[in-house]
Amino acid sequence: MTEPLSPSEIDRIKQAVEANFETQVSFLQDLVRTASLRGEEAEVQTMVARALVDRRYDVERFGVDPQAVDEHPAYSPATIDYADTFNVSGMKMPKAQKGKSLILNAHTDVVPTADPSAWTYPPFSATRDGDWLYGRGAGDMKAGLVANIFAVDAIEAAGFRLTAPLQIQSVVDEETTGNGAAAAIHRGYTADAVLIPEPTDEQLVFANSGVIKFKITTRGVPAHPRDPDSGLSAIDAAIQLIAHLKGLEKKWNEERHKHPGFEKLRNPASLNVGTISGGEWPSSVPFACVFEGRIGFFPGEDPWERAKEVEDSIGALLAEDARLARSAPVVEWVGTMQAGYRLADTSPAEEALRTAHGLVHNDALGRYIMACYLDATLFANHAGIPALTYGPIAENIHGIDERVNLSSLKRVTETIALFTAGWCGIEPA
Repeated sequence: MTEPLSPSEIDRIKQAVEANFETQVSFLQDLVRTASLRGEEAEVQTMVARALVDRRYDVERFGVDPQAVDEHPAYSPATIDYADTFNVSGMKMPKAQKGKSLILNAHTDVVPTADPSAWTYPPFSATRDGDWLYGRGAGDMKAGLVANIFAVDAIEAAGFRLTAPLQIQSVVDEETTGNGAAAAIHRGYTADAVLIPEPTDEQLVFANSGVIKFKITTRGVPAHPRDPDSGLSAIDAAIQLIAHLKGLEKKWNEERHKHPGFEKLRNPASLNVGTISGGEWPSSVPFACVFEGRIGFFPGEDPWERAKEVEDSIGALLAEDARLARSAPVVEWVGTMQAGYRLADTSPAEEALRTAHGLVHNDALGRYIMACYLDATLFANHAGIPALTYGPIAENIHGIDERVNLSSLKRVTETIALFTAGWCGIEPA
């Protein structure tokens, strides 16, 4: 059992974060300037690996094996071959273990920027404006990755070393499948707790929604618009199916009162159609249409059973509408296929984070539900590890002008450093 941190230890660690913070921001800018869209993470992962090697971590690179995706429930259906990307793991082992082991996890993949001209600053410029750093991935979640690294730096710069195993994980493909973190779990990496500093406004996420992602293809009958009834529009069929799925979203949201905390959310089972493509010619009834999206549900529910509900619901609609049935919709499950999770009301890991948060904020740690996919769900549901999602204030993630608040990032780095020191234990280096 580790001893509580002394006032002197706390002050020295905080001062070390402060002393190195400009270097931390500079490293964050370097990472944001390195665009790391899905499947293109190799360059930024190489930067992370180099940073960990320089800090004397035992560094390993490992990929996501597409052949293994069906072997472990932490995986979701893959849509790329992962040939050009890899995860990075950095391990530090104590001379003698006294405390509890810890994984600090973050993802490096980012979502597309939409039109760069709509941004105040170019999306990969990592522009600093006052107390904010702008850029795609600045908040979601390269700031958290950098906080993990520099939190441990601060412990060492303060003159201490950890007395339990620590692993920093930099993973890929969180935004589409979570298969980067799944590969780490499949590889057998485990610890007494994991902390993932997604942008959470300096609060702890205690539950999240399950998420399933789909691709639906419709087929029409091409025809000239002078006689549209002789054809069948694949786009009209897709629009009708989307409206039907919105009805399913409403039905699932009506179940939220069965799940404590979720009844306070307006749309925990959120349906989002994120892409749509269809048609061949403005003056032809369209033959093909494809749309992709996601829909949420509640912790404790099987994602494949929810997927079957979607399929059965579409099947019932087609049985009632012969014309729509002619479009022969094909439903495919691609990307995230994972249940939600819920933390226990309290745990030693959460208490350690609560203590660290209080030392930085002099205030209680807030808890809330995030109605989206988080890699934390994989560790909680498939590795049995207490998974703490806690990170800085960020705005417009996945949107235009994504930005992270730098004062918040400093506080979060201090909190992670004090949490890591308290959880793992420290001794003079």
